[in-house]
Amino acid sequence: MLFRKKNSFFKGDFPPNCEYCANQRPAPDEPETYYCNKKGVVCAGYHCKFYEYDPLKRVPKRRPPMPQYSAEDFQL
Repeated sequence: MLFRKKNSFFKGDFPPNCEYCANQRPAPDEPETYYCNKKGVVCAGYHCKFYEYDPLKRVPKRRPPMPQYSAEDFQL
């Protein structure tokens, strides 16, 4: 157990991005800008060696609307 594999959420489908990092908080005055605890002010696409994925900071995409069916669609 010397070299344990890190627990990856969602099987690592997301590239490193400061938007999802545990070490950041959003800047209130500038969109797409974050305050990093380690590096200072960074943009959303940036990542560094201190990147730590936080699944609670990710906002999932909305599902597409369900198609509307009529009674005629279910007739034989």
